[in-house]
Amino acid sequence: MVSKNQIKLINSLHQKKYRIEYGLFLAEGVKVVQELLQSNFKLKQLYCLEKEVFDGFEDKTIIVSEAEMKKITALNTPSTCLGIFEIIKPKAIQEKGIVVVLDDIRDPGNFGTIIRLCDWFGIEQIVCSNETVDLYNPKVIQATMGSVTRVNINYCNLKDFINQTKLPVFGTFMDGENIYKSQLPQEAILVFGNEANGISKEIELIIKNKLRIPRFGNLQKTESLNVATATAIFLSEFKRNN
Repeated sequence: MVSKNQIKLINSLHQKKYRIEYGLFLAEGVKVVQELLQSNFKLKQLYCLEKEVFDGFEDKTIIVSEAEMKKITALNTPSTCLGIFEIIKPKAIQEKGIVVVLDDIRDPGNFGTIIRLCDWFGIEQIVCSNETVDLYNPKVIQATMGSVTRVNINYCNLKDFINQTKLPVFGTFMDGENIYKSQLPQEAILVFGNEANGISKEIELIIKNKLRIPRFGNLQKTESLNVATATAIFLSEFKRNN
């Protein structure tokens, strides 16, 4: 049974300020929780329906009813398990290979999907602007499907980071060079911008290499691609060319 204080704590972790205050975050779903349990993230507490207890973690598991799970979930359809984990300090940024940079990504689903894409394509580093959605937002964690355990993610001042890097910097722009006709390096910084506004003007001014994904439709009326979709295409092309 889950207590009122436990419900209060869990619900508070839906907000960034309390995640920072307590150094904790939520994870929901069997797949996500399993991945976190097998990683270097430290478990604080598990809340599970009786059928979903994890072997070896019984001492940190509280069995709850479906009604209780509905009180603590951040999902529209509650999962069978919810875990509270400790936030860990990211490793220092390693400027090697492909580094994905996110300039003010706001949608948790997009961010989580980009983390999964980086995991799929073997990208180990993501660097985020301070305005990008919080990594530990429950919806981001859910969307990563466990890939958050294998990708190192840092937040910083992007202008400072890009100005000091020795790697070539590429950005996604509607008027850039056709990515399918470009010579793409093995090591690079790839910058992706905000869902509504793209890469910010401040960052655009310091990007020397502008790339685009050409439109093939006859009418040429689609305004833009979803940022996660664009990320998938860019990562595929950079990997294919190398």
